[in-house]
Amino acid sequence: MGLSSFFKNLFGSTKESVTELANNAETTFEQAKEAAAPYIEKAETFAEETIAKAKEASEPIIESASEYAHQAKEVVSEYAEKASDAISDVIETVKEKTADVVDDTRTIASETVVDASEPAIEEADKE
Repeated sequence: MGLSSFFKNLFGSTKESVTELANNAETTFEQAKEAAAPYIEKAETFAEETIAKAKEASEPIIESASEYAHQAKEVVSEYAEKASDAISDVIETVKEKTADVVDDTRTIASETVVDASEPAIEEADKE
């Protein structure tokens, strides 16, 4: 029976030690939480102030960027209209030149047919 009482005493004291350690850990955690509370509040305040300052500092930059974007849009629109007009002019010029060349080609083709057929017409008139 000496061995069983040895194990009971050994494991019984271990159980008590674990319970005591758990209680001590819980107490220590609560104390750490209480001690950290002011630092957490300071960190939150600092973060809020920093975000407010960043917003305040970025407002003029955002407004300026927005203004530049608007100006760029106006300039691009102006050049887009000019480019569109220039392309339309080029297309019209190409159409006109093509029409002139087609008319000239028809005239030359007609004259060539007439010139080529003259000897045949003259032969037919002689007969």
